[in-house]
Amino acid sequence: MKMLLLAGAALATVASAAAGAQVTAQPPRAAKKPHQVTSPNGTREDDYYWLRDDTRENPEMLAYLAAENAYADSTLASLKPLQDRLYAETVSHIKQDDSSVPFRQRGYYYQTRFTPGADYPVVERRKGTADAPAELMFDQPAMAKGHKFFALSDWSVSPDNHLAAYAEDTVGRRQYTLKVKDLTTGQPLADTITNVEPNLVWADDNRTLFYIAKDPVTLRGYRVMAHVLGTPVSADRLVYEERDDTFQMGISRTSDDRFICIGVSATVSDEQRCAPAAAPTDFALVAPRAREFRYGADHMGDRWIIRTNRDARNYKLVTVADRDLARGVAGWRDLTPASDSVFIEDFKPFRGFIALDQREGGNRMIRLLTDGRSSAVKADEPAYQMQLSVNPEPDTDWVRYTYASLVTPTTTYEVSATTGERRVLKVAPVPGYDPADYVTERVWATARDGTKVPVSLVYRKGVRRDGTAPLFQYAYGSYGLSMDPAVDPARIALLDRGVVYALAHIRGGQEMGRGWYDDGHLLHKKNSFTDFVDVTRYLVAQKYAAPGRVAAMGGSAGGLLMGAVANMAPQDYALIIAQVPFVDVVTTMLDASIPLTTFEYDEWGNPARKPYYDYMLSYSPYDNVAAKPYPAMYVSTGLWDSQVQYYEPTKWVARLRERMTGDAPLVYRINMEAGHGGKSGRFERYRQGAEWQAFALQRLKVAG
Repeated sequence: MKMLLLAGAALATVASAAAGAQVTAQPPRAAKKPHQVTSPNGTREDDYYWLRDDTRENPEMLAYLAAENAYADSTLASLKPLQDRLYAETVSHIKQDDSSVPFRQRGYYYQTRFTPGADYPVVERRKGTADAPAELMFDQPAMAKGHKFFALSDWSVSPDNHLAAYAEDTVGRRQYTLKVKDLTTGQPLADTITNVEPNLVWADDNRTLFYIAKDPVTLRGYRVMAHVLGTPVSADRLVYEERDDTFQMGISRTSDDRFICIGVSATVSDEQRCAPAAAPTDFALVAPRAREFRYGADHMGDRWIIRTNRDARNYKLVTVADRDLARGVAGWRDLTPASDSVFIEDFKPFRGFIALDQREGGNRMIRLLTDGRSSAVKADEPAYQMQLSVNPEPDTDWVRYTYASLVTPTTTYEVSATTGERRVLKVAPVPGYDPADYVTERVWATARDGTKVPVSLVYRKGVRRDGTAPLFQYAYGSYGLSMDPAVDPARIALLDRGVVYALAHIRGGQEMGRGWYDDGHLLHKKNSFTDFVDVTRYLVAQKYAAPGRVAAMGGSAGGLLMGAVANMAPQDYALIIAQVPFVDVVTTMLDASIPLTTFEYDEWGNPARKPYYDYMLSYSPYDNVAAKPYPAMYVSTGLWDSQVQYYEPTKWVARLRERMTGDAPLVYRINMEAGHGGKSGRFERYRQGAEWQAFALQRLKVAG
């Protein structure tokens, strides 16, 4: 009842403020209820554990979330005009009727297309040529009607082009429903399967559909099933079950379309099985799993091409003939050498060559490998990214890829593997934006242990490097995921107001190779946090930014980064934005029933082992909240988040409200109808973003 009254009071305050009354709402306070979290290595008191409700129906918990949202509304009410301006500016940089570059597969050209004002695109195809009459496959605006959240997350067309299987989510919890549509009649089939991964593959018979079933509690994809159209789901055949709950799985067809492969992977291990798509019954093992042994195999012609870290920390490519596959690694032969400076991110085989997606000097680039010779695709800026694009058909000399930087909009190219000629297929339209008005740099900040950390910068021409500019710094730094530069329509409003934007490529990603990741996870995780702080201090010392005018942002595992930085160096930041933050590290990693926990023992450590328990406890943001001044903070979550459960940031905010001193505001925004990625829809995320952007500009003392 106390929480219900609190929510009502906060909502009344918002109503008064909206009516023009000069009223300041008080921050909500969650009740404290004693609870002990026990483990083999210690017991911890958690007075806010009660805020966890897996049913998401507890009235007291929901009332507290409502009170937080009401307080956020009240605190940010005066910024509403600025939010509206920022949103309008962002939308002005978006081409309303944009469409994707068509790609060809099995005689059809596929494309997505937006209509003005639509949150979701339609998916179309054209037979024979890219300018043939369009056939509507998925009318997503119509499919989304009546749903507060909608995502069409995967679709796959049968080999005969007549049917399309697809996975949709109408909640945001990433528990997808598999459906099938007849593309000839436009009518749905009766086949419907719930709680699956968005990963669908057809067999050559056009009747058998492979999918991954999820565990209903942990949401871990753990079984590959084969469904025959027109038969009951209860009759679906179990193809493979992964019993090790630290592994994830995926299914795919090889680049030459001949094989279906089941891949399972953990942070430090992979295993793959493949069977002919024409008769996918017996799946042959490519190589058995082993700790610290990773690989991924594709097929072309009469051989397998495999990316592996075997005797190559930064990965290399090897090949094995079909006849030698059963020999395992004994039949593997090197295609590329191991390298200490070049990290192979991905590859794509074609009939006469291989396209390599690799990293060197902190940049992602493309290299073409033909008859033992390799050639790099040209780049023109100091900080950029190239990435292999959609290349579904291997019988071509042309490789499609994208190029982007913090200044150059994403551009789709194709390059000839025989002549090196480049052709521009599309420059992503950004209305009202001129790249010539902005500058991008790559600088190297020295971390406290002497490591040089790459940083990508962008700012508007005319911004002086004199130590007076505001700085907005972003990073992620986990799972080996690299953060690559690209133009964001929502960022332009900040740049045009004189804000310097920094993308810090901290350890924990793989921008500088596998060693960059190894030095930023497990018992080296704190390097990610100190790298971020040291980048900030470097940029201030080099007069790119003013002390006291720095905002920091990260999301998910990057939200853990924000929580750790807030505890370690609150004085360095005017504002910290933590989106869907993973902040209750020890409690979550002790609970194997929580989605993703078991996958992540090799990322964070297993707290059942004391060295990892102690280390994780020493940095876990929730466990290290102290009675001291914190910077202004903006925290967000989604009630239906399956990646970072809503109660992690909720508990963290409650403890911050209890212990933080000073008068810096703490705003907590909960999307009650969304999951990990926030609300769905093309424009909705920009509307949400305008809220924290306005708050950031206010805290950075930037005129709106």
